[in-house]
Amino acid sequence: MAGNPSRILVISLRRIGDLLLTTPLIRSLHRAWPNAEIDVLVFANTAGIVEGNPDIDRVIAMPPRPTLGQSARLFSRLWRQYDIAVSTQSGDRPTAFAFAAAPFRTGVTTDDDPWLARVLKRLVLQKNVRAADKLHRVEQMLRLADVLDVPRVPELVGPKAAPNSHIVDGGNFALVHATPMFAYKEWTPQGWRALASGLAQRGLPVVAIGGPGDSERRYLDAVWNGVTAIHQVEWPEMMHLLKRACVYIGPDTSVTHLAAAAGCPTVALFGPTDPRVWGPWPIGGLAAPWDASATVQNQGNVWIVQNPLPCMPCTLEGCERNIRSRSACLDELTPDRVLAAVGQALA
Repeated sequence: MAGNPSRILVISLRRIGDLLLTTPLIRSLHRAWPNAEIDVLVFANTAGIVEGNPDIDRVIAMPPRPTLGQSARLFSRLWRQYDIAVSTQSGDRPTAFAFAAAPFRTGVTTDDDPWLARVLKRLVLQKNVRAADKLHRVEQMLRLADVLDVPRVPELVGPKAAPNSHIVDGGNFALVHATPMFAYKEWTPQGWRALASGLAQRGLPVVAIGGPGDSERRYLDAVWNGVTAIHQVEWPEMMHLLKRACVYIGPDTSVTHLAAAAGCPTVALFGPTDPRVWGPWPIGGLAAPWDASATVQNQGNVWIVQNPLPCMPCTLEGCERNIRSRSACLDELTPDRVLAAVGQALA
């Protein structure tokens, strides 16, 4: 696009981790056009992950399940308020909001759409990027920078960290976040307790964290069963802890992505999810794509641990194909393997 835009809207109506993985694109836009105002349109329950992001001027939050009236009002509110609108996903709703927001639009398209939807989206978007299979989400986002002729800045940007913590004073601790959103990403309580025991033998106390909410507290109580204190924290304090911990261990969650972005040595436990698409993004980016399946693989400050069964990565919702299902690849993952990766990270 010729010229210098004064206002840009980035649309990311997905989960928390997806929004975090959009921040390299936002940083690329900010570096290319430092005088432009950059707003992001997000779901209200994901907005905390970009709180205090220095590349963002304003966060526009909408309900995750808006009524037709709410969507219509937002459509009207956005109408031609921006010079460029960037839709980071191929859905009908984000593409429609991009159409409303700006005369120049770019976004993601997919061949999975019905024929008429594909045609309409390619008419609406002056520049588009095809959704690619087995491509890392950050790479997909940076391809949007490419079509705008914007230099890539492959850096994840987390929320602003709290200035201090009420939990720890020093930095000699391992930070553990055991709570994924869905059961099919869970490791076993026995595994987490064995991990804590192994870390204690290394002289490294565990700080067990979780997000706010009663259901998360009940899950963590069952996992730790009095082995360690549990701290439920908001994003700013979580970011502060991630910047000070000796090592972080967690499953495939937004917090694990945030740990990698914070520069903390990060050990990520992966089950059905494909690391080629969703592996944590290390400081400095990926030298090569993550392997689909391996025992332990390392790039930069990130170690991915898997139990490489022949079916991995199935990319399905557990062995019973639903979000409450468990996954054999994680249930059979041994604490020794996780501790071996932790040892590498600490070294």
